[in-house]
Amino acid sequence: MTRLIGLLLVAVLSGCATRAPAPAPATAAGPASTAAPAVPAEGPAVYTLDIRVDDSALRSLLQDNLDLARYRASEAALSRVELARLAAAAPAQAEALLETEGYFNAKADVTRDPEDETRLRLNVTPGPLTRVAKLDIEFTEGLADDDVRALRESLRNGWALKPGTAFTQALWATSKSDLLLRARTGGFPLARWAETGARVDPDTQTAELRLVLASGNRARLGALRIEGLKRQDRETVERLTGYRVGDGYTEQKLAEFQERLAKTQLFDAVRVQLLPEAVDADGTTPVQVSVTESALQQATVAVGYHSNTGQSVSVEHLHRRPFDLPVRARSKLQLSRDLRGAELELSSHPQPDLHRNLASLQFEQDRTGDTIATNLGVRLGRLYESTRDERLTYVELLRARETAGSQVNTNLAVSLNQQWIRRRLDSSLLPTDGHQALALVGLGYARGGGTDDSGPFGRVQFKLGAYKPLGGWYTSARAEVAQVIAHDRVGVPEKLLFLAGGDESVRGYAYRSLGVERNGLTVGGRVMATGSLEVARPFTMSMPSLWGAVFVDAGNAASRWTDYRPVVGYGVGVRWRSPVGPLRVDAARAQETGKWRLHFSVGISL
Repeated sequence: MTRLIGLLLVAVLSGCATRAPAPAPATAAGPASTAAPAVPAEGPAVYTLDIRVDDSALRSLLQDNLDLARYRASEAALSRVELARLAAAAPAQAEALLETEGYFNAKADVTRDPEDETRLRLNVTPGPLTRVAKLDIEFTEGLADDDVRALRESLRNGWALKPGTAFTQALWATSKSDLLLRARTGGFPLARWAETGARVDPDTQTAELRLVLASGNRARLGALRIEGLKRQDRETVERLTGYRVGDGYTEQKLAEFQERLAKTQLFDAVRVQLLPEAVDADGTTPVQVSVTESALQQATVAVGYHSNTGQSVSVEHLHRRPFDLPVRARSKLQLSRDLRGAELELSSHPQPDLHRNLASLQFEQDRTGDTIATNLGVRLGRLYESTRDERLTYVELLRARETAGSQVNTNLAVSLNQQWIRRRLDSSLLPTDGHQALALVGLGYARGGGTDDSGPFGRVQFKLGAYKPLGGWYTSARAEVAQVIAHDRVGVPEKLLFLAGGDESVRGYAYRSLGVERNGLTVGGRVMATGSLEVARPFTMSMPSLWGAVFVDAGNAASRWTDYRPVVGYGVGVRWRSPVGPLRVDAARAQETGKWRLHFSVGISL
């Protein structure tokens, strides 16, 4: 019985395996402009697609968004039936895509190569481009008042889709978002669109735009709601607001307020925002200030090597509120092969005008030159800081002692100085475009020691650094000019004179080795000028942070301009644009001596 059942199963299975397949249903192919090309319904769909349109931007749009093109690019498994469906839908989908770019009379069709049915072609005729013919922007509620006429005009003038402009869906959407954002940041945080409409006439290829902005009432800045204070006073935050309660709100005012708080260095994080939904009893809108305080004390230990001063160790301590007073105390001790120093600085928390009062005591012993210079200085000043500009006014008392062999000379100087710093950089840490500049002017009186006379002196200094990208290359240039103005016999302290050479001066020469030759020693000059030009680019696009560079430097210091003779250094280098700033390693040749020197430096200086 079992054997009989087995024979019956074999017979049935054999019959199933030899049965002929059912014939495929016949399909009728219509005109190429209205139906997809016929393709066999059996087997996998392997095809090519050629998009024919004159405009390359439109071709990219269709290649990126058309279903028939995206499936071809992805090489995904696709049945013949699914291919036929996509090909049939492609003309209407292409015409809809072109409408988003302002072509409302576009025509598209899919055809098949007569010699190879797997080669499909999409033919597209965009037709004329639709342009804006009429624009109507209206404002209601607070923005309709006479006292904000200037803001209304600014919003209208800033609208991108002006009459005559090509109408596209992307520009229509971004223009609406941009105008709404500018209305909100300009003083109306509850602004909203009451009506927006674009009426397109395909026959005339024109679009008529109508928009109505309901702004709500203009917000007025109110009381602060401060979160996150633990050790710092509320008054520290309040005096940096920069506005009075009841002033009209703008986003710029709050951004500047936030910047002032961040510049205090008292907080690790700061956020300032308006609370538009919460209105106080006086009709003003409260301002939320959220801060995360920095640690009360902070200590930093650094060990390193600098090609100018050799190996070094430094310890720095910062106290953000010593003795519970609204001041900062910073102390630093540095020991290196050729430079030793100590500094103590006290500075007030920023005042409402962003100024800080400061006092400092500095000690420095410099052995980098042919003389040993020991300097003790006291400064009293007032500092203004912002992201782009700094101004420092200070009085300095300096006692300088220079030792050259058996000769010892001691000088005193008191001076009033004004320093300006301007930064216009795309990045303060890793700049590639923009400039920064420093200017210093000082007037003082020096009391000479030994054979030097006493008398007045002036001091001027100017530095400029510029950055500019040129294609795949990045150029940078710097220049410095400085002069001490005094009678030749007035004993101006060595620290106030000038020496050149080193990483940030003329590479190829030792640090502070270029100056005035006197009795076989190099001493500071009363005039100095240096300059540098550098071109760099990444080694490979796969490693954009690693650059190669070539450069040429020139400059010198002298007793007077008639004695000035610049020397030249040039070479090659490697740049690593690290998260903490650019690390530079340079090999430079001094043209005067023919010797090569290796230079290391981190960051940018001014």
